[in-house]
Amino acid sequence: MKTEKMPLQVWILTLAAFAIGTAEFVIAGILPQIATSLSISEGQAGYLISAYALAIVIGGPILTIYLARFNKKAVLIGLMVLFIIGNIMSALAPNYNLLFISRVITGLVQGPFYGIGAVVATNLVSQKMAGRAVGQMFAGLTLANVLGVPAGTWIGLQFGWHTTFLTVAAFGIIAMLFILVAVKTTGHGEAKNIKTQLMAFKNPMLLMSLAITVFAWSGFMTLYGYLAPIAMHITGFVEHDVTWILVIVGLGLIIGNTLGGRSSDKNLQKSSMFWAVAMIVSLVVVGLVIDSKILFVIAAFVFGIASFANVPAMQLRVMNHGGEGQELAATANISAFNLANAFGGFLGGMIIDSRLGAGMIPYAAIIIPLIGLLFIYSTNKRERLQQAVK
Repeated sequence: MKTEKMPLQVWILTLAAFAIGTAEFVIAGILPQIATSLSISEGQAGYLISAYALAIVIGGPILTIYLARFNKKAVLIGLMVLFIIGNIMSALAPNYNLLFISRVITGLVQGPFYGIGAVVATNLVSQKMAGRAVGQMFAGLTLANVLGVPAGTWIGLQFGWHTTFLTVAAFGIIAMLFILVAVKTTGHGEAKNIKTQLMAFKNPMLLMSLAITVFAWSGFMTLYGYLAPIAMHITGFVEHDVTWILVIVGLGLIIGNTLGGRSSDKNLQKSSMFWAVAMIVSLVVVGLVIDSKILFVIAAFVFGIASFANVPAMQLRVMNHGGEGQELAATANISAFNLANAFGGFLGGMIIDSRLGAGMIPYAAIIIPLIGLLFIYSTNKRERLQQAVK
């Protein structure tokens, strides 16, 4: 039996997802540079993480609902144009306020691009390949952490952080041109009725699933967003070491994504509880070994595995309870991830600028995920009861 190949168009969407993911996370590597260059605190620079994430949270679902009625190829091209403009604005920003606004503009792209891009990806393949097509597209986001963020950090160190944003914009231009040439304008499937999709949010299990993402995930960006200042100010690494530290953590994210996907297929309830606990434990360990260079890198790698292993379980749970509104539920979950990212960026910024300092960030990062554990326990219990009734 002949195996179906992944179409070129899905790889193009992966490239676009890579560019968008790099734009989101690269701030983690160039944060100290931006702070020095613009004469602001590292906490203020960290708020750029929150600005981007909140743009996704608020703009994502609204734009997805509005754009669902238009030709999907035209929408994807339009979103990439906005992405390119946002990154060029970031590169040319002469002050903090304009950089802040440019990050909001860039952040507006991510939710609708991933939501609508996923629909396009699934319609390019047969039904049995749909899951892999979406997984392939989202692999661009994981690769952004392994290749894009360290490369963007290195470019920033060599040529200045402005050049990092110009490079990201260049990737956006390449992706846009490929979409223009290779993605067909028809056969992309129509989005379901908006009212039908919104009705799915009456399901309390869907709301609890989204709450799990918000609370359990918040620890990730609290630490990841401030890895560079922690490594430099507390552990004693020099600025150029940050690049390879981010590569090692990025490899952990890929391993975690794979392990989390497999364990979620086996038992979603056990997987979600296990990895949420594992991330909290890994944060505590990072805090305990923060003064040792070798142990800090090992602990940060384990944190990468434990944190990203949560993602498949969180996504799968939301899809399971999405009912007729799976597209909007999936976009809402991207918003939920980024609400957690926004809070993480804000919390880390507050801690680093306070008397507590960067060394307290890993411990502060566990507070909200502990609430997430309660939501996971409660949701698991309700799911088991529902399964018993069936």
